[in-house]
Amino acid sequence: MNMGGEAAKWTRRSAMIGLASALAACSGGTYQLGSRSLTLPWGNDGSSGGDGGGGGGSPMTPLTPTGSGNVERFGRGPVQVALLLPLSGEPALAQLGRGLANASKLAMAFIEASPNIGDNITISLRDSGTTPAGAVNAANAAVAGGAKLVLGPVSAEQISAAAQVTRAANIPLIGFANNGNVAGPGVYVLNVLPDTEMKRAITYLREQGRRGPAGIFPATPYGEALATAFRQQAMVAGFSPSAVYTFSDLSEAPGIINQAKPMFDNGMIDALFLPDRASAPAFAGLIAQTGLDKDFVQLIGSADWANDPALLANPALSGAIFPAVDEAGLNAIRADYQRQFGAPPPPMATIVYTATILANVNTLSLANPPYSAALLTNGSGYSGRDGLFRFNANGRSDYALVIRQIGAGGTTTLEGARL
Repeated sequence: MNMGGEAAKWTRRSAMIGLASALAACSGGTYQLGSRSLTLPWGNDGSSGGDGGGGGGSPMTPLTPTGSGNVERFGRGPVQVALLLPLSGEPALAQLGRGLANASKLAMAFIEASPNIGDNITISLRDSGTTPAGAVNAANAAVAGGAKLVLGPVSAEQISAAAQVTRAANIPLIGFANNGNVAGPGVYVLNVLPDTEMKRAITYLREQGRRGPAGIFPATPYGEALATAFRQQAMVAGFSPSAVYTFSDLSEAPGIINQAKPMFDNGMIDALFLPDRASAPAFAGLIAQTGLDKDFVQLIGSADWANDPALLANPALSGAIFPAVDEAGLNAIRADYQRQFGAPPPPMATIVYTATILANVNTLSLANPPYSAALLTNGSGYSGRDGLFRFNANGRSDYALVIRQIGAGGTTTLEGARL
């Protein structure tokens, strides 16, 4: 099931959002948002030019903190849809929220300019802040404002909090975290989930004739989610995972590689997942020191690798592959976003863009009742800025991902987007 008319033509790449709501600063404009590393296209002090929420041709009206009742509306359709984003609170996350709000505005402008797409919705933008309480306040205001669908928030913790309100009101919510554990009846998660990444990569390995996948995962909630997804998807694909290693500190890396080396040598491990982008170069370097032929053991990363130019240029990772979202869609809106808002689009821009167009689809928004579970979970899925995606009955989403490979001249796409 496509999203109607011209909207059915989208493709794009993904953004990385976390398993929790904690936002800690890293180096060089890169932040760790829950499970994922997120490089923002603006400064980390909230004051630099081109903040993703204004600058250039169409600045966004700032909203006061959560609970004030302030709301900004855009669109001109009869169906009310709420968009809950962090517009105040922790500065870097608030900048991201403003940038994502602009992405929704860009999508609404696309709808209004398209002769083949009806204007079915009005978006009410509400500030969720960066706390669970802020998300509850924003969700309550959305329900009181007559919302038939809630989009957002961005973190797993806030989605769980807002869902308590939307479930009680029997209003579906589509959140933007990459933690599938927050999904469930009436609560959907639109992002690249660990299950999706692992399924795509493991299917590719099986088709390439690999027989012994193994993985090394950090002892964190993110690592545990990926390890669980690895085990489940490997068994679904008919594998018996050779080994699953976890580590709490990189000082454990030499011991893990020494432990795995006999299985490398006898062929029991011929594919090794290194999804954690912070530790992948160290493990790959240790494997190279063993003298193991790179063609013999295929290294596999995660979609998070796509955001790290230094990692992709690391010689130890040459030949490694990783699942990723097709970047064509993000590139397609980049110029319009830059022109209207005076900054590059944030990494999650196309997720919110896609969600906005999805909310406007006439077979969803104008149905009676609108946005029912039966409609949202149509097995054919939808074609969005990230390419094909679909919601499952458990609220989790599947994304069509490409397989990319690191080489001396950068990355190349080995296989096109597939679910």
